[in-house]
Amino acid sequence: MQVLYERCAAVDVGKDVVAVAVRLPGDGPDGRATVKRTFKTFYGVLAEAARWLVSLGVTHVAMEATGIYSMPVYHALIEHGSFAQVLVCNAGHVKNVPGRKTDLADADWLAHLLECGLLAGSFIPPADIKAARDVIRYRTKIVQSRTSELQRLGGVLQDAGIKIDSVASSIATKSGRAMIEALIDGERRGEVLAELAKGKMRAKIPDLSMALEGRFGDHHALMCRLHLDHIDHLEAMTTALDPQIEAMMTPFRAARDLLTTVPGIGPLAAAAVISEIGADVREFFPDAAHLASWAGLCPGNHESAGKRRSGKPRHGNQHLQPVLVECAWAAVRHEGYLRSLYHRHVMKWGGYRSPLAKKKAIIVVAHALLVIIWHVLATGKPYDELGPDYFTRRQDPERETRRLIARLEALGHQVTLQPAA
Repeated sequence: MQVLYERCAAVDVGKDVVAVAVRLPGDGPDGRATVKRTFKTFYGVLAEAARWLVSLGVTHVAMEATGIYSMPVYHALIEHGSFAQVLVCNAGHVKNVPGRKTDLADADWLAHLLECGLLAGSFIPPADIKAARDVIRYRTKIVQSRTSELQRLGGVLQDAGIKIDSVASSIATKSGRAMIEALIDGERRGEVLAELAKGKMRAKIPDLSMALEGRFGDHHALMCRLHLDHIDHLEAMTTALDPQIEAMMTPFRAARDLLTTVPGIGPLAAAAVISEIGADVREFFPDAAHLASWAGLCPGNHESAGKRRSGKPRHGNQHLQPVLVECAWAAVRHEGYLRSLYHRHVMKWGGYRSPLAKKKAIIVVAHALLVIIWHVLATGKPYDELGPDYFTRRQDPERETRRLIARLEALGHQVTLQPAA
């Protein structure tokens, strides 16, 4: 294979030690030589490793993506070296030959791939995008923790025979909170507790009176108090993070405002998307297909012997996918192109009585949303609604007429057409 980079290096990253292999011109069989060293992962030692590579004239460096352990190495190389390129590569693309598994052998194999130009780097966000990503991902975890805590609270109430959520839509309403607080304070009479209902819930007071009669004891009160305090703490953390996210999104306000023109995408979802893919999508993703593949929202490609087999989607970005699916569910509630796309694919895969059909269709809508996001960010133009009749407008009237006549004739009908008046 042709050598593209005369002086390059590869790093096998571990938690405590990194192994470095450098490929240089030398007196080997192929006119090349390999120099190998190991370094501790202390940041000062990593800076020394970067300076050592610079002293050898290295221009390109590659490493496998190993989660949080690869980031200090990447930043040390960027800050203390003057390399033309530093690549963080997908580990699945650079597997070593079986039977040669050591850290230095991995680094040596990676260096061979790099010098021949066979490695492609992963998307590493700029520092301000990375900071926003960390905060938004943490907020998502807090929201998920709050949901889990509400489920635990519901489990305690069920154990006590309190069936608030059998009558109300949720125990997280103001009415539900007032009733639980009263239970904790010692009130056990169902009719008294039901009178704490507010708003539309007051129409359900007779059912609530029965639902609130149970075997609520002192240990149930203790558990409910702990769960409510934890929920309050998580809600306070979420409230505190929201202004911080707004401040971090200030440099990307124009991009976020563009994304909010897309159905189903609100300000927080737009901020989450930008934190995952960046504001300048063309720099890292040349087209929408690359972005969809990177996110894991398109089928895999599996063809052998001229036959296409089922290709499962890759794992992709596990933080971006849930955001897009949530936005897709919001988008299909509004009249327009995306709702028509959803309906079209639900009917294609079994209709609205099939949960699988709806799940598959919503992934199609999430993919369409991601394609729209790429075009909106790449062009700098707001979303242009295609309309709910987009698919019917594209149909050939004569062809559709023949199709419908054929279906009726197959059912045993004789069809006669008359021109409309």
